[in-house]
Amino acid sequence: MKLHNGRVLWQGGRPLPVTEPIPADPGTGGQDKTMAYRILRSHATEMTERRISVRFDSLISHDITYVGIIQSARAGGMRAFPVPYVLTNCHNSLCAVGGTINEDDHAFGLSAARKYGGIYVPANQAVIHQYAREMLAKGGGMVLGSDSHTRYGPLGTLGVGEGGPELVKQLLRDTYDIPRPRVILVYVTGTPRHGVGPHDVAIALCGAVYQNGFVKNAVMEFAGPGIASLSMDYRFGIDVMTTETTCLSSVWETDGRVEAHFRLYGRGEDYVALAPQEGACYDGMIELDLSAVEPMAALPFHPSEAVSIRELTAHPAEVLREVERRAEAQFGRPGVLSLTDKVKDGKLHVDQGIIAGCAGGMYDNIVEADAILRGAQIGDGYFNLSVYPSSMPVKMELLSRGIEYSLSAAGALFKPCFCGPCFGAGEVPANHGLSVRHTTRNFPNREGSRPADGQLSAVMLLDARSIAATAARGGVLTSAADIDYAPPEPVERRYDPAPYRSRVYQGYGKPDPTVELKFGPNITDWPPIPALPQHLLLELASVIMDEVTTTDELIPSGETSSYRSNPLKLATFTLSRRDPDYVPRTRAIRQAAAGELPERYRAALARAGFDLARLPQLELASAIFARRPGDGSAREQAASCQRVLGGAANLCYEYATKRYRSNCINWGILPFTLDPDPPFSYGVGDLLLLTDIRAAVAEGRGEIPAQVITQGGVYPLGLHLQQINQTEKEILLSGCLMNWYAAKMR
Repeated sequence: MKLHNGRVLWQGGRPLPVTEPIPADPGTGGQDKTMAYRILRSHATEMTERRISVRFDSLISHDITYVGIIQSARAGGMRAFPVPYVLTNCHNSLCAVGGTINEDDHAFGLSAARKYGGIYVPANQAVIHQYAREMLAKGGGMVLGSDSHTRYGPLGTLGVGEGGPELVKQLLRDTYDIPRPRVILVYVTGTPRHGVGPHDVAIALCGAVYQNGFVKNAVMEFAGPGIASLSMDYRFGIDVMTTETTCLSSVWETDGRVEAHFRLYGRGEDYVALAPQEGACYDGMIELDLSAVEPMAALPFHPSEAVSIRELTAHPAEVLREVERRAEAQFGRPGVLSLTDKVKDGKLHVDQGIIAGCAGGMYDNIVEADAILRGAQIGDGYFNLSVYPSSMPVKMELLSRGIEYSLSAAGALFKPCFCGPCFGAGEVPANHGLSVRHTTRNFPNREGSRPADGQLSAVMLLDARSIAATAARGGVLTSAADIDYAPPEPVERRYDPAPYRSRVYQGYGKPDPTVELKFGPNITDWPPIPALPQHLLLELASVIMDEVTTTDELIPSGETSSYRSNPLKLATFTLSRRDPDYVPRTRAIRQAAAGELPERYRAALARAGFDLARLPQLELASAIFARRPGDGSAREQAASCQRVLGGAANLCYEYATKRYRSNCINWGILPFTLDPDPPFSYGVGDLLLLTDIRAAVAEGRGEIPAQVITQGGVYPLGLHLQQINQTEKEILLSGCLMNWYAAKMR
C-alpha cells in the first residue's frame, strides 16, 4: 500500500500525480469532477469555497439513539418526518438489563414511526447497515445515520455517521454544515489471494492511514480495475471499516455488480453509473494492490494495530507481551491483562470466535467460513464460535442452501440478527480471555469487560475466513491462507422479501398525528441545560493522558446502552471504565455551583484578580482534558452525559473525529484545543477562569485567554476556539441545540 500526499489528476482512466500548480478554485481545479463532489453538489443548499450545507435523502438510527433524537426533534417542533427515517432495533435487542426498558424503547419507536411517518424494523430482523444496503441507500444519494459506521459507498451513496443532534437538524429541515472536505483517491488494483477476505484489506488500510491522519475528515473515493473482481459483500466489508480511518465518508465507482444488487432487491431504478470524470482532481491517493494483502490481525486495542497473521504466529509471545505492556500503561497497573500464557508450544490459542454485524455477518463471509469448516469439528475445549447473520433475508438464504446446517454441525452457534458482540452486549469473554472477531472495533472494554472491577479481556479483529480456519483447529490461531480449501463457487444470490413484508412497518409519507407515543418509565425528557454565562470557572474533573480516548471510554457501551433513553441515569456511567471517580467529582462540583459559591472558589477567583462583584454573572462547571478524545462511535451521549453532569468544556490537543467535536458543540460543550508545546501539566481539581467568555464566543474570537488557578499559583493558558460557524456560535451561546430550537420557536 502506497500513500501519495499531493494532488492527483484522473486522466485516461488512471491517476496521475501532478506537481504543476492547479487553479485554486475547486470547481475549475477538477474537484467537482470527483464522484464525491458531484453527489455533494446535488444535495447542497449552499456551497462556497470553504463550506458546504447539505440535506440528506434519508436518515437511519438504531435503538440506542432514536429515542433521544425523536425526543429532541419533538421539543424543536417536529410534526412529521420530512424524509424517509428508518428506525432499526439491532443494538438493545436483549432485555437482560433494566427489566422492560429495552422493549419499552422499541414500543416507543413503533409508535413514533406511526405518528410521524417512519420506517420501523423490529428487533432481530436486520442490523442497521445491512438493512440500509438492502432497502435504503441509492446511487448518487446521501444517507445520514446516528451510527458511526454509516457507510454505503459501494452503492454509489455517500453515507455519513454523526451524533443524534445532526439528525435532529435534518428532521427540523435544517442543514448539515461542514468545511469542504478533501477527497482522497483509493486506486484499487490486483485480485485478493487465497484466504484473504475484506477484513484483511480493511485492517491493512486502517494500519496505513489511521495514525498519520492521512484521510481524516476526508471522503475516500474508490476506483480502479481491482474493484471489478470484488463481490458486493467484499466491497461492503472494506467500505464499512473506512470509519476506522477517521474519514468523513466514502464512495466507490459502480458497475454491473452494483446494478445487479439493486435489481436483486427490487430497486433497479436506484442504480446510478458513477466513475471519476476526466480531469477529476484529488487531494491525495492511496494505491491499494489487493494481490499484496495477506491475512491480517488487528491487535488489541484498535483496528489500526495491524499485523499479518504470518508475523503474529511466528512470534506470538513477543507480540502479545507488547499488548500487555500497552494495557499496563493505559490502565495504570501491572498484570491488568494476561495474554502471553495463551502461547503453548509456540502456538497461540484463542478462546472465542465471533462473526457478526455489518462487517462480518454478510452472506459471502459466512459461506466462505462454511467452506473452510465443512467436515471439521470445533471441539469441546474452551474455544467457541458464534455466527450472527446480518439480516433475515441473509439468514433465509443460508438456511435454504444448507449453510447454517453445515456450520451448526461443525459446532458453530447461530444467533439472531444483532449487533451486540460488536459493542459488548452479549458474548463477553472471560477475564483475560482473547476473542477473535469479524466485527468493526476492538477498543478496550468495548467487548464488555470492566477494568475498574478487575475484569479485562481483549479482542483481536480477524476476517471470517481466518476465524473459521482457527475454529477448524480448535482455537489455535491459523491463517486462512494456510488452509487448503476450495472457495465456494459463485451462485446467483436470491432475495426473499417475506420477513420485511411481514414485519417491517412502512409508514413514510403516512404520518398519523392521532397516534399517542408510548412512553416507558425509563424514557425521560432532557433536563434543563443552562445558556453560556458571561464568565465561566471550570474545574478539571478528569485529566486523561492516553494517546487517544474513545467514545467507549467516555460513555461505555454494552449494558449501559439500556439507559440511553434516560439521560440522568445514563450519565452515572460517564468515564466509569476509565476514570471511575469522574462522576463523584462532577456531582461535588455541581453541588458547589448550585448554591452560594464556596469560599475556596472565591479565594481562588480573588487570587486571579477576578472582581467578586461580578459573581452573579459567573458559573462554576466541570471540564475534562484528554489529548485526543472522541475516536469511535458517533453516539451523542459521549458529550451529552458530560453536559447533564454540569460539564461545559473539553480541552485537548486535537479532536479524534469531526463527529465528536460536533456532538460537543450541539450539547453546548466548548470544544477548546490548545498547543501541545508546552505539554498540558495541570491536574484534577485545578481551575480555569474564562472571563468574558460569552462575549468572546459571540464575537467569534478564535483565541481565548484563560487563567489556570492551582495551589501553587495563577498561570496564563492560551485556548483555541476555531472553525466555529454562525449556527454553531448561536448553539453554544444558547447552551445546546435544544435550547437554540426552543428559542427559534418562541
